[in-house]
Amino acid sequence: MKAATGRVEFRSLSAAYGGVEAVRSASLVVAPGERVAIVGANGSGKSTLLRCLLGLHRGSTRGDVLVDGTAAVSAAERDARRRAVAYVPQRPPHGRFPLRVGELVASSDAPTAAREAALLLGLGDLLRRPVDTLSGGQVQRAFLARAIGCVAAGAVVVAADEPTSALDFTGQAEVADVLLGLRVTTLIVTHDSAFAARCDRAVTMAAGELRAAHG
Repeated sequence: MKAATGRVEFRSLSAAYGGVEAVRSASLVVAPGERVAIVGANGSGKSTLLRCLLGLHRGSTRGDVLVDGTAAVSAAERDARRRAVAYVPQRPPHGRFPLRVGELVASSDAPTAAREAALLLGLGDLLRRPVDTLSGGQVQRAFLARAIGCVAAGAVVVAADEPTSALDFTGQAEVADVLLGLRVTTLIVTHDSAFAARCDRAVTMAAGELRAAHG
């Protein structure tokens, strides 16, 4: 029987931008398949925590972030982390984002599965549109479709940053259904209390620290 995968560990993680510490000695263990909401005020360090998991934080760090017991130090480990963790960002990178929706979706490691997800998420008529011409909610759906393709290709963790922030109530519930149905370890930064309540548990960040856990 194949062992469960997707265990995430933050071990005394600190992360800074210049002289400003955004995450302070954060420790957290997420079990394989667990759905964890990360809640807290703006600027509390939630998004930085996800970026450290993804290897996208450009400032200094101390401590470790492990996926299935492995850090992402060497080039081979960083490449493995990219394949293991699918990302749903809150918005595209700053500046112009020249990819078309279909190209973004196809950049998944399983483009057929990602395209099927895009169709189910209502993006069928938008595949030839540049991503930077979409509404915020449409962008979130496009990145979610790409993440579904990554899961189909073997990703064992999904990290989603405010995936419902630009959606109406119906869209929020639909995206929550999709994310919570992926059957992989899922870390979700959210201000949506209804979404957080549907997760297995929620942890609160404040002033860069992981504090109360509930759920």
